[in-house]
Amino acid sequence: MNTRDRHKVTSTAEEFIELGDQRVSYTLRRSPRRRSIALLIDERGLRVAAPLAAPQQAIDSLLREHAVWVLRKVGDWQQKRPPPRSWAAGEQIMFIGQPLSLVMQSGIDAPKITGDCLLVGPPALTPKAVETRVRNWLKRQALDLYTQRCADFSVQLGLSAPAVRLSSARTRWGSCHVSGRISMNWRLIQAPLTWIDYVAAHEVAHLRQMNHSRAFWLAVAALVPDYADRRAALRRDTQRYLLL
Repeated sequence: MNTRDRHKVTSTAEEFIELGDQRVSYTLRRSPRRRSIALLIDERGLRVAAPLAAPQQAIDSLLREHAVWVLRKVGDWQQKRPPPRSWAAGEQIMFIGQPLSLVMQSGIDAPKITGDCLLVGPPALTPKAVETRVRNWLKRQALDLYTQRCADFSVQLGLSAPAVRLSSARTRWGSCHVSGRISMNWRLIQAPLTWIDYVAAHEVAHLRQMNHSRAFWLAVAALVPDYADRRAALRRDTQRYLLL
């Protein structure tokens, strides 16, 4: 099976299971590259990675076998989730790892940073309108930054700059299509630049190696020598930054 075929048959679906008296939802990702079933729980919820042909019964059995751990970890992450936002003046958002306080101000056509504040206007905007403007602003900043960072890393590998688009995926920070197009999660714009650079370097390295072989990780290391530390920090401390 070639690389193009493998990517075509990989699938992702939203599922649920009853564990004790709780209904637990999870994302199931099936891939022909996997040889065993794996469970992962983080700020994005419960994820199950399974071989393409793994029977649902085997997945359910593993989840029930680890039900105590699953329920405890899901509960822990739910407690870490930020409270619902009111989108009012004084609230904070994160931008490239730094907190910005929302300030409602007249004469502001589009959000802009002044010091440690994000100016949004006019003051009469509804909370929903404020949310829309801030999210759209973050997405524009994300696309500009991701495009530039991916282009910079591509040059270092002697490659042409790839097309970059935004993703809203809940299960991954980035992906590289066999066509050479890179997708990166817009929410990552809230995280420190070092983490953003790790994800960008990871996806650009896939332009050389569409796998996770030793050659792939050597390409990542050529771009970001301390990638292992950045990846660990991204996995460990994400909830500190992703408020949206």
